[in-house]
Amino acid sequence: MTAIEHKELKGITIKNLVVTVFSTASIVASVMTTYFGLKSDIQEIKSSQSTESKINNIRIKVLEDRVNLLQKEVDQIKMPGNENDHATGNSPVKIISAGLLSAARP
Repeated sequence: MTAIEHKELKGITIKNLVVTVFSTASIVASVMTTYFGLKSDIQEIKSSQSTESKINNIRIKVLEDRVNLLQKEVDQIKMPGNENDHATGNSPVKIISAGLLSAARP
């Protein structure tokens, strides 16, 4: 009597069938592991990009507010009627340096 691995069923040996099943299972497990690993990596990247986007939006808002404030200061300096406001201290912002304001263009 021969071993079960050497018996044939219409040209297909049980040994070939076992090897094919285990190879297929190994390939499927490898592909699934890779898929779930990539899926978690994509979610992490998406989360970090969302956080960076929120931080950048806040930075842009702060910069826009600063530009608007500097533009108001420039307008107050250019308008001749507002010199009394600076003399009495009613200006909403103290001017640190006129050299810094010359860099801001409308």
